[in-house]
Amino acid sequence: MKHIVIGTAGHIDHGKSCLTNALTEGAASHRHIDRLKEERARGITIELGFAEFVLPNGQIASIVDVPGHEKLIKHMLMGAAGMDMVLLVVAADEGFMPQTKEHLEILSLLGLKHGIVVLTKIDMADPEWIEMVKEDLTEHLKGSFLENAPIMPVSAFTGEGIDALKNKIMEMVAGLEEHVADKPFRLPVDRVFSIKGFGTVVTGTMMDGELSVGENVMIYPQNIASKAREIQHHEVKQEHVGPGMRTAVNLSGVDKNDIARGCTVAKPGSMQLSTRIAVSLQMTKDAAFSVKNASRIHFYQGTQELVGKIRLLDCNALNAGEQGYAMIMFNETLTARNLDKFIIRFFSPMVTIGGGQILDMQSQRLKRSDPNVIDRLRRLAGTPTERVLQLVEDAGCALPQERDLATESGLSAGEVHRSLKELSKAGKIVNIRGGYVTKACLDRVWLNIEQLLKTFHEEQSLAEGMQLAELRERVFAATPKTSDAFFEYFEKAGGLRRSGSFVAHSEFESAFSPEQTAMQEKLGQMYRDFGKEPMSNAELAEQFAKQPKLFRQVQARMHQDGTLMALNPNVSVTTEAYEDALRILNEMFAQNPQLTLADYRTALGVSRKYALLFLDYFDSQKITKKVGDVRVLVPKKS
Repeated sequence: MKHIVIGTAGHIDHGKSCLTNALTEGAASHRHIDRLKEERARGITIELGFAEFVLPNGQIASIVDVPGHEKLIKHMLMGAAGMDMVLLVVAADEGFMPQTKEHLEILSLLGLKHGIVVLTKIDMADPEWIEMVKEDLTEHLKGSFLENAPIMPVSAFTGEGIDALKNKIMEMVAGLEEHVADKPFRLPVDRVFSIKGFGTVVTGTMMDGELSVGENVMIYPQNIASKAREIQHHEVKQEHVGPGMRTAVNLSGVDKNDIARGCTVAKPGSMQLSTRIAVSLQMTKDAAFSVKNASRIHFYQGTQELVGKIRLLDCNALNAGEQGYAMIMFNETLTARNLDKFIIRFFSPMVTIGGGQILDMQSQRLKRSDPNVIDRLRRLAGTPTERVLQLVEDAGCALPQERDLATESGLSAGEVHRSLKELSKAGKIVNIRGGYVTKACLDRVWLNIEQLLKTFHEEQSLAEGMQLAELRERVFAATPKTSDAFFEYFEKAGGLRRSGSFVAHSEFESAFSPEQTAMQEKLGQMYRDFGKEPMSNAELAEQFAKQPKLFRQVQARMHQDGTLMALNPNVSVTTEAYEDALRILNEMFAQNPQLTLADYRTALGVSRKYALLFLDYFDSQKITKKVGDVRVLVPKKS
């Protein structure tokens, strides 16, 4: 069964609390909605009030009564954040008032789409006046989401119209969409208290996902780990709760002083913390003040209230009714998810001037008046498919997986899955080992690889291929973990081939020219003549100063073919010479567990310089190790 939160909104003293009490009268958990002594004494709602509301068909909803006084607007914003539909309350004896207008603007900016206009206190006005108020309401509601909403006259005092209102609410609730549950759970905290023997309890309205008893939770922004010891919904114990449910959670191992209103209890790793965000910003139609660069504002999201500074990106000022893109910087940490809605109020005087949607919780500092920046933000603010495509593009070669995109995007898992399927079918993205990359990025990577390989093959036409490690470093310096997935993809696509530690363009075929064959024969003979006392590469290069490129190509190929072995970066010997040196080494160790440089030099029949060259190489290969003035064999691992 879907869980619905119904909110009341409207001007102070227009009867919101009385209406809520009339609607919830008879519920098992009914209690007077004004729970604070001060509220009861003054006759106004100061804090948020929640109650269980049983619809005529037996369905249980939650009803939240929000303060109407302008000085308590932040409490109204906390209540409005979780509403599915609203009862906009207007007193028949007073009509549409300033706070009614501000509440309506806030609800519109938060994306609310469903509601009923409730004309209260009809027992205090004559029929002609009531009709005039209805006509006036119709004018005020034009262009808003309540333009075509039903207007229901009621009296909470006499009960007139209450049953009809209940039926109308039930009818509207039946048409509301189910809450999306395939997001990680989160509970914005609006109240914290402690119960003796139980510990810390937090309350709020479940915004996303499902939470079960015993589940691990994280308290943000403090990053305090805890567990849901017990859960209640309207004072009834529950094994689990879902989106839209009014929820109380008993947290284990958390002190009441470590958590406060404005915190968020959520699935570990599911929330983003930031002091700088990129947003789309919409000014109210009648905003009394403009927003300019460096304007300070009060920022409201969920149950959080922060002070921020705005940096406009596509204009110099935003006036009433205008829309734009901006960055907002905070001195404190914001806990939110991408695509969350928010409200802003002017810094002083504190009046509502606009709201918007978070597009990038982890935004870098963005350049003003940059078409590329604005285009990117437009795509992030677009359809789910446009947003997912932009996030895949932002990731470059990092190959984000579907679950990563769901966490980053702020979309539901279902929306991300459908978007990826659509983009893959359209050929705009490619799946590589379960990660995604745009086709444009993939093409750029291949062009880079192809150019590097072709240049290498031109310079090293006899080489089997480029060292894979070198190609990886030159192409994927920033994202080495994903490189093998790309190489595998291009190999399967037929663009390149891999052989051991080498990679080559698929069209490349190594073949000796007559000149290269002659050079190979000459070099081979020289190295055989050198035996175990070869020239260095530098000395050989001087011998072939007129053919440097040909020398490098042939020597590199001889190393790849195994004809030559490099004892260090500047000296090589034939494989036969190396193997003979190793054979002599093993024979000497068979006679004596220790080997001196002098003895080995004599056995090889070479100068001290070359004997040391071989021994240093054996040390580097962990065949031997030097202990004092002698060498010993390194035991082989079993």
